[in-house]
Amino acid sequence: MAKLVGLRQLLQVGITADTELRTPRVNQLLVAPSLVGQLLLGAELTGVALTMARLAGIALIGLGVACWLGPPRSGMLTYGAVVTLYLAYVGLAGGLAGILLWPAVVVHVVLMLLLIRASAGGKETKCGGQSAL
Repeated sequence: MAKLVGLRQLLQVGITADTELRTPRVNQLLVAPSLVGQLLLGAELTGVALTMARLAGIALIGLGVACWLGPPRSGMLTYGAVVTLYLAYVGLAGGLAGILLWPAVVVHVVLMLLLIRASAGGKETKCGGQSAL
């Protein structure tokens, strides 16, 4: 019976992750965040809100990858790589650079390197008390 409950939970998480990754909302958060703001909140997103909306879209993609495509580490690597590149792009080309932008980029690079090192070790991770696939 415990295996059936575990399988049911795995299917629910997989279906949820698949839905999150396939919905236009995630893609639009990255490509047209202002449209998502208009449709969801009734207001157009401008300025730094566009950057924050794109970061939210990146986080949703990382969550979907973690739950759908493999162990949580793969989702964290996806999120870390994309958010690092995006924050660096924002700092270099976007003209936005608060005092914590570059330290955040460095922290994400370090975290990615630690995740890559852990992946190379081949250790199985646990997620919510269950073995990760």
